[in-house]
Amino acid sequence: MSNPIADWDKVGDRFYRKVKLYDAVFDEDLELENYTVTGAPYGGAIALYRDENKLQNYRGNAVAKASIDVYSCSGRSIRHINWDKGSIRGLGWSEDERLLVITEDGIVRCYNDLQDDFTQFSLGFGAEVHKVRACRFWPSGFVAILSNNHLVLVASYHEPRPKLLAVPPEAEVHSWTVIPHQYTLSRSVEVLLAIGQTVYVVDSSESEDRVLPNGPFKHISVSPNGLYVTLYTEDGMVWVITSDFQNKIGEYESKAKTPPNDVQWCGNDAVLLAWEDEVHLIGPNGASLRYYFDGWVHLLPDVDGVRLLTSDVCEFLQKVPDCTEQVFKFGSNSPASVLLDAVDQLEKKSPKADENIRLIRSNLPDAVGTCVQAAGQEFSGYWQKQLLKAASFGKSILDLYSSDDFVDMCETLRIVNAVRDYKIGLPISCDQYRRLTSEKLVQRLINRHEYLLAIGLSEHLRLSTNKIYVHWASQKVRSSTEDEDTICSTVVSKLNNKSGISFEIIARAAHDEGRSHLATQLLNHETRAGKQVPLLLAMEEPEIALDKALESGDTDLVFFVLLQLKKKLPLASFFRLLSNRPVATAIVEASAQGQDQDLLKDLYYQDDRRLDGANLLFSEALNQTASQTKVDKLKLAVKLLGDSKDAASTLHSRFYAEAQALVRVQAALDHDLDAHYGGLSLNETLLRLVKSGYGKRAAKIQSDFKVPERTWWWVRLRGLVAARAFGEIEEVSKQRRSPIGWEPFYNEVLGAGNQKVAGLFVPKCTGLTAQERSEMWVKCGMVVKAGEELVKVKDVNGLEELREKAGAQDLAEIQRMIAQFRSRR
Repeated sequence: MSNPIADWDKVGDRFYRKVKLYDAVFDEDLELENYTVTGAPYGGAIALYRDENKLQNYRGNAVAKASIDVYSCSGRSIRHINWDKGSIRGLGWSEDERLLVITEDGIVRCYNDLQDDFTQFSLGFGAEVHKVRACRFWPSGFVAILSNNHLVLVASYHEPRPKLLAVPPEAEVHSWTVIPHQYTLSRSVEVLLAIGQTVYVVDSSESEDRVLPNGPFKHISVSPNGLYVTLYTEDGMVWVITSDFQNKIGEYESKAKTPPNDVQWCGNDAVLLAWEDEVHLIGPNGASLRYYFDGWVHLLPDVDGVRLLTSDVCEFLQKVPDCTEQVFKFGSNSPASVLLDAVDQLEKKSPKADENIRLIRSNLPDAVGTCVQAAGQEFSGYWQKQLLKAASFGKSILDLYSSDDFVDMCETLRIVNAVRDYKIGLPISCDQYRRLTSEKLVQRLINRHEYLLAIGLSEHLRLSTNKIYVHWASQKVRSSTEDEDTICSTVVSKLNNKSGISFEIIARAAHDEGRSHLATQLLNHETRAGKQVPLLLAMEEPEIALDKALESGDTDLVFFVLLQLKKKLPLASFFRLLSNRPVATAIVEASAQGQDQDLLKDLYYQDDRRLDGANLLFSEALNQTASQTKVDKLKLAVKLLGDSKDAASTLHSRFYAEAQALVRVQAALDHDLDAHYGGLSLNETLLRLVKSGYGKRAAKIQSDFKVPERTWWWVRLRGLVAARAFGEIEEVSKQRRSPIGWEPFYNEVLGAGNQKVAGLFVPKCTGLTAQERSEMWVKCGMVVKAGEELVKVKDVNGLEELREKAGAQDLAEIQRMIAQFRSRR
């Protein structure tokens, strides 16, 4: 196996290495120099779009159609997107591997999951008029520059809200770049514009000239940590300064007559200048190194290095990690290097292995840790094993050592080695994997339809596999050429024993492909009605949606379905759905009460519920203020019940007819008496007339409406008492009988405070006992009369109790009555 330092190069006091990831990447006919190339972060996919400013080879009658091609880093085609929406001015990737395409007219398309599905929005702010000139991306957003130098910021792909930044000077922009908000002191995105001889810093509030000399600057680039800025001048000089433009870190003279095609940072320590087939690496203090290639080279920057892409090869250039340098550096005597040599000697069965261990015994824990870390930085499987073998040997000698880091590294290397395979084409480093997280790595495998590997990794990492199976099934229903029944059977048999699977997502994919029958079949296996119903509504399956909602027993869900159906369907069709569904009908009726009277009328008419319809008209009549309107409503109610023969309808019809007559009488009273009687009940009308002194009119109305005698006497009594018409009440007391008895008269008059008139009714209460009448006399203040009642029944004990209640005037008479009884004994 070749020595790992064979591909190292020294730049100043540091080492850099160029690791070959894949070879034979693209076809020789691809002409990579004619394409715009951009790579997703963390070893992600590569997007190619033919540069419209470059000439194409003549291909006879063949028509060159614009397209965006997505490849893995190993050159495997992932997606081909036909493009006919105008010139592309921006092509970039989000952190979660969503492809962003920005057109000249300011239209932004976001392609999710490496599929053809996309979301779209417009930049606005005059982009369609002034046109987009270029875009700069970072993992969570981008900035577009228009031809009038206006800058439009989209800070988030998840919730895109375009925002116009401060307006910079209207002059030629030689180059520009973006510093993401997390790396600025202001915590807002800053744009660096090379205009004229200087650089302007533009944010949301201001455009500031940093007054730099030696411009114009043909290239400007910011380090991944946002601390440093590289400037390439017109005369071939490279400046490295701090991002606050206060300190100059270093400079380099390229001696090139033409400016490079691209300038990118390699990590946070070095800068790359790329010409057609030549790359200059500039390290600290102006040290440099040159790489030469057989074809056009593209730079794809990442967090810990740069991918170098040509038609023949994909390589990864990075600073050699410190742990790797400790182990492999020529002449190194670090404990980790000695430990690795000890393993080599042990395999040769040399006693020198024991000498090496004794030599580093005190530093053995550090040596083990360094070997573990160095194993994670290696792309070679052989050296990964050797380093882990050394770490395993070292920790076996130690009495106490936690193997957690060793186990974690073994697990990590299994994962990254699996996805680095050329069939997958994800050359992710361990540092990138830690930043990306295992969940997002699994999602990348799902997007590439590498389901078997995604399931294996998820099970190994103890992650849920549900979304993998759902994605597989969704693709199955989209792309399979089998008949729908076979597809459904295949999907269900595969997923039926998996808990937590959402068949609704799979059914929605089938519906989007126009396979409605398949979508309906799949939805039958969805256990959650809340997931079934919205999709069934979208599929124009109202009856099934309503039945599913009713089966769930969730009244809120049923109400939601009914609300949607009422908006979509004609009223007749809506009512036909309600027939034979009493629960749905009841919910519609309850929700329409007091909110939609017209809907209730139509519902009652559709169901031939005449009595309910008449009651609704009666309720409306009660709410009217105009008498004629009330009469009209009541007439409609009577007419509605006209053909009904059942007893309830006949009774209600008579009641509504009487209500009409009452409304007319009240209208006449309003007119004649200049008072307001409208809206009162019959009894209330009679009561008000009696109180107002119109007893004769009240009596006539009582006769006309055949008000029962008992009711009429009660109403008249209360009206006279309320009016304090005690004279009329005395006249009533002269009558021989009362339908309600005489006790109510006594109680009502006494309650009004007239003891004298109340006393008139005590002798007429013949149905009461003498003791009860005696008590009534006492309440009227007539103690002697009370005593006379007791004398009639010879109640001596009652007289003695009455003596205690008697006043001075009545005491003698009560005592006389008691003495009279005692003398007889």
